[in-house]
Order: sequence, then C-alpha cells, then structure tokens
Amino acid sequence: MGDLRVDGPDSPPVVSPEETAGRFYGELMGAMPDWKRRLGEDPSRLAELEHEVRDSFHRGADLVVAGLIALVMKQSGFDEACEQTRRNYRFPLARGRTRPLGIRLLGGVLIWVTSLYCEPRRGSFRKAEEKVPGLHIELAQFGFGKGCSPALESRVSRQAALCPSLQFAQEELARDGLPMDVKAIGRITYQCGRGMLALRTHEVVQWRQGELPAGAELEGKRISVQIDGGRTKIRGELRPAAREAEKTDEDGLPVEDAPGRSKKRPRQTFDAEWREPKLVTIFVHDADGRMEKKSQATMDGTFLGPDAMAELIAMHLHRLGAARAASITFVGDGAPWIWDRLPTIVRLANLEGVRVHEVLDCCHAVHHISLALAAMGLNDQERMPLYREHRKLLRNGQWRRVVEELSGLAELVGENEKTATEIAYLRKHGEAGRLQYPTFRKLGLPMGSGAIESSIRRVINLRLKNNGMFWREDHAEEMLQVRAQVISKRWDERVKAMRQHLRYDRRTDWKWEPQAMSIKA
Repeated sequence: MGDLRVDGPDSPPVVSPEETAGRFYGELMGAMPDWKRRLGEDPSRLAELEHEVRDSFHRGADLVVAGLIALVMKQSGFDEACEQTRRNYRFPLARGRTRPLGIRLLGGVLIWVTSLYCEPRRGSFRKAEEKVPGLHIELAQFGFGKGCSPALESRVSRQAALCPSLQFAQEELARDGLPMDVKAIGRITYQCGRGMLALRTHEVVQWRQGELPAGAELEGKRISVQIDGGRTKIRGELRPAAREAEKTDEDGLPVEDAPGRSKKRPRQTFDAEWREPKLVTIFVHDADGRMEKKSQATMDGTFLGPDAMAELIAMHLHRLGAARAASITFVGDGAPWIWDRLPTIVRLANLEGVRVHEVLDCCHAVHHISLALAAMGLNDQERMPLYREHRKLLRNGQWRRVVEELSGLAELVGENEKTATEIAYLRKHGEAGRLQYPTFRKLGLPMGSGAIESSIRRVINLRLKNNGMFWREDHAEEMLQVRAQVISKRWDERVKAMRQHLRYDRRTDWKWEPQAMSIKA
C-alpha cells in the first residue's frame, strides 16, 4: 500500500483531505492581508490579483485532491480492486515492488507517490511481444498517465491540439496558471495520442475477430460517410549536412564579404516529403442532406495508407451500428483509392441489408467539364457558355448527353489525351451511378463533400500543415488522432474508453498491418 507526499519525497505522508484542506486554509489566510492591502492601495491591480487568487485556489484544489487520493489508497477495498486489476491484465503480472514516482496534478502541484509496480511474468508472452510494459497497479485505479494526472493529461493534450504549435500551447497554459516545459507538453500530448491509437488498434483487432460489439448510435438514421485526403510534410532521419564550398576570388582567396559567409551552418539536416493523411467523417444527415443539428460526427484519419483508412471506416461503421441504419451515402471526389474500396467496406461492415448510395461530389464533377473544355484549347468566351450549359445538364442528371456532346466537340477541335481523360472520368462515374443528382435530391442525400473538406481544413491544415512545419511520422499520427477527437467533440468519450483499455493493457504499439481492401486485389 503506497504513500502520498506533497512537500517533497522525504516529507511526511498525507493522511486525509481534511489535513490538506486545513493546510490550504492556512495558506489562504496568510495571503489574505497582502491581497487586501495591495488592492486597497491600487484598485487597478485587480486583474493581477485575480490571477494570483485563482492560482492559489488551483493549488488548494490540488491539495484536496491529493488528500482524497491518499485516503482512498488506505481503504481496505482498494487493495482488492488492485489485485483484481493485476489478475485481469492482458499478460500475467508478477507480485511487483514499490516505486516512488513524481506526478503533477491539474493545478500544477507535484506530488510523490509510492506505488506498486508489477512487471510481466517472465516467459508469459511471445518474443514478438517482449517489450510488454508492466503496470503501476495503484495508479491505474485512478487513470494516471506517465507523470501526470488524468485531468492534466486531458487539459494539456487538448490545448496542444487546439493551438497552432506546442510553443503557443505552452504560453496559453502558463497564462492559465500552469507553467510547463514545452518538451513536457509534447510528451504528454503524444502519450495521450499513443493511448488513443492503441485503443483504436485494439478495436480493429477485436473487429477482425468478431468480438467488437455493434452499437446502436446510427440505428434507423440516414448516414453520410465522406472521405478525402490532405497534405502534411513528414521529415526523414537526420543526416550530416553537406558542406557548401567557400566562395573565392580570381586568385583563389576566400571572399570575406560574400553574402551569408558568417551565417552559422547546421551540422545535420533531414529530407522532407509531402504525405497524404487520409481522413473520414461519419455523420447523420437530415432530409435536405445536411448534418443534423446537435448531432456528433465521428472523425478519424491515418498516415498508414488507403487500405488502413478503408479498414478503419468499416470498423467504425460496425462499432456505431451502421448495419441497422436507414441509408448510407458515401461521398467523395474522384480519387480511385476511395471507390475501389467501397465494396469491401460494405461487405466487411455487413451493410448488404442497408440502402447504400455512392455520390461523386457535384463540384468536382462539374470541374472536370471545365477541364475538358480547357483541354480543347477554347478561349474564355467560347468555353464559359458551353461550361454553363453542360454544368446545368450534369446537375439535371443528363451525364450521358454531356459525355456525348463533349466527345463530339473533341472530335471537331482535335481530341487529345487530356480531353479523353476528362471525358472518361465523367463516363466512369456516370456508369457507376454516382451522377444521379436529381435522384439524390429527391431522396434528400448530400451531393457535396463540404463536410469532409471542412474536416480536412480544421483537423489537418490548421494544425499539421503550417509553414515550415515538419513532423515525425509517429508524432503526426498521434497529433492527427488527438486533433480529430477534439474537433469532433468526442474527446471525453474516447479518453474514457482509452483509460479503461490502458488499465488492462499498457501496450501503446498502435501500428497494424492492414488487409487488402481494394477490389483489384
């Protein structure tokens, strides 16, 4: 049974919340005369005093929380709960030994806890799983992360996800009375992201094995599934920087006043490449094809490729109970990686009994009319009337006429590869039934991909695509997951599920090998 200390690792252990509340009351009464005097001398200092009073009460709240934790850890039933957790862990655990740990609470107070740490029993797991972490049994009951309380982990991670950089998050947290090192903010945020990704991978494995329960959130609802990709710069491994040759004059002597000669050159550098994270948003739409008010979308994304994205979509549709939905509408642009995988998604998510519609985003479709006309070499005065006429025809569902007339124009002006590609694009999606816009309007289905375009902007572009920003691939995936849960307003739900999962399996290796999802495979 562990001890909890507040004033230092060698200070007396905390006994009860009454004790820590009394300590806070004494600190409060000691500061009160100074606050009275300063505000009386200069009322304009109220804003400054407001921050001080708030910070004091934050400390008081942490002291009370520390007392409550210490009290619970001394209760008899707590030992039984710890033993139950040890027995239910994913791998057999040894009896363990006590370890002292420093943990920061939501208000910034650092506490020292002596907790029982149980390592996995030797020989109880395969070689491929040798790096299986153990468990701080007592801390797991409260949902503590590594070095931070659950509320602090949530607060810091959300702030880091909402701000454009970790430095801005550090500044905002400091203004709120929570000064932290920027590296600590990054460590906590990526730790939270890894936990969420580990939960997601666990759900994928459960779903593959037929053990993931189907929910009822989407039962009887009209669902829209919109899919697209964004862009993010991923940095490679560090390598020695190539040395630049020093500029010399005609005599071979160094040019001392050469521009940039005194500039400090980095010893190491890295290569960066654009990567396309895939993103999906699943939401309930109304009779006009718009997202229902007061409903919550489900967002998810990954850098692992189109097969992984398709498998995640199938898993989420099963998890949310889409097999009992009234209808499901898949909306996207013309990217082949989306449409080639829809039949597999429908099959694996057991959607055969649901009305499934495939819709090519109308704006993308009419844009390809413009591209076809432009490829014919027509000027603006010739192209715009034709574009408006064929746009109207396409929106009225007459895609065959559009294809025929564009093909006829191409023959007159001389067909080229670019024109043929655009016409083939419209013919392909028309024959697949994705251009039946009058029918879609009559059924009240969404005809545009505005929801996913907005999600790409809010989830990826505003956080992962800033100028001069380069990401390690793992950190990009972790931040993408954290940001998606914040923007979709599913944060509390997923964090709760993550802590429940990590209580019985602390592995955070979230990568998995996706199965082939394309019909071409």
